[in-house]
Amino acid sequence: MIDKILVEKVIDKALCNGADFAELFVENTYNSRINFNDSKVKQNIVGNDFGAGIRVFYGQTAIYAYTNDLSEESLLVAADAVSKAAKGKDRIKVMDFTNMEFNNIHPVVIPNNTVDKKDKIDFIRKINQASRNFNDLITQVDINFTEKMQHVLITNSEGLWVEDDRNYSRVNVRSIASKGSEKQTGSEGPGGFAGYEFFKKLNPEEIGRKTARIAVTMLNADYAPGGKFPVVIDNGFGGVIFHEACGHALETTSVAKGASVFAGKLGKRIANPVVTAIDDGTIPNEWGSENIDDEGLPTKKTILIENGILKSYMVDKMGSIKTGYKPTGSGRRQSYKFAPTSRMRNTYIAAGKNKLEDLIASIDYGIYAKKMGGGSVMPGTWNFNFAVAEGYIIRKGKIAEPVRGATLIGNGAEALLKVSMVADNLAMAQGMCGSVSGSVPTNVGQPAIKIDEIIVGGRK
Repeated sequence: MIDKILVEKVIDKALCNGADFAELFVENTYNSRINFNDSKVKQNIVGNDFGAGIRVFYGQTAIYAYTNDLSEESLLVAADAVSKAAKGKDRIKVMDFTNMEFNNIHPVVIPNNTVDKKDKIDFIRKINQASRNFNDLITQVDINFTEKMQHVLITNSEGLWVEDDRNYSRVNVRSIASKGSEKQTGSEGPGGFAGYEFFKKLNPEEIGRKTARIAVTMLNADYAPGGKFPVVIDNGFGGVIFHEACGHALETTSVAKGASVFAGKLGKRIANPVVTAIDDGTIPNEWGSENIDDEGLPTKKTILIENGILKSYMVDKMGSIKTGYKPTGSGRRQSYKFAPTSRMRNTYIAAGKNKLEDLIASIDYGIYAKKMGGGSVMPGTWNFNFAVAEGYIIRKGKIAEPVRGATLIGNGAEALLKVSMVADNLAMAQGMCGSVSGSVPTNVGQPAIKIDEIIVGGRK
């Protein structure tokens, strides 16, 4: 992408005012997006994005600049700008670059840009038709089909030189059921860190029927009751609550500032002993996986919580400098326009020993959240509020009638202590996570869990 002579000039310029460290991140990204609704293609967008970001450290201060002009002149101007933002003591030299080798554990079989557009549209139409055929109440199907191929080069003043290719494939489907003025939605968004072979493994008709079933079921459901109840949150996207209300509090982005409820609690119990939580960037071809992070470090499997005990945080390079903890390969960024910081990858609660039926059977009256929706978390307090996208009453140990409009309201740290049972049906679900370094692909996941008591917001 850029020859080593130019890279050395750029990093040397960034160090010229006494910076402790300098880094260059370069990317060239192919993006493709097809938006489909009203049973037709509404948008078909293909493009390339390329540029470079330059970062320097002065002690615990990081300074960043970026440019989409990869000429020598532009790169040196950006390097000069970050070098002048502060002043250090001793001028260090750029170490000789050494190519970092790694095993590609996320192989691509079919590159996305080698597949005919017609094949992709045929796949989309199958989803659309299956959803509409499910029930006459389905009035709208929105499908967003996205592909991304990113080539990155990461170098720094410590002599690192590493390049990698990353492929992302995802389809987001939203089916809407309507009855008079009432509308309900069912959605699915499977994705993978893989090429077009990911789509070939999916069943488009099954995706269409599933989203339609959720929408129609919730449209015909009564409103959920409100109060404090035991709740079973099922697998897959149920992990969004741990991700938002607990996962972000385990990133050194918040820990280093003392803004996390888990700061200073390594080795202490922060969850019920049945809870083990993991962040893993090495799962082959999973949506949140990578070979290397955006600082050039190999990704790894990090046990965050083991049997209720806090074992580790997610640590990037600057987070390591600020806290003293070793980096965990968690430095991530949306693109060259963002400086990296500690971020989640595939973050999940590990499988337990119970069956889903055991969790349900243990409750006389409560809520079964079969599928979670979106929500919000208050930074600092980590209080959360999440919608239940598909919910049911649990009555005398059995799943009973569907209910809609339920929300789960609680606190991340408190909820971890109230998880009393964990099932064995671990599953992952895909999403985009936003933070200070932009929006990045992340998996959330868990088996079904039972929370002994939580506030349920409802209208009945």
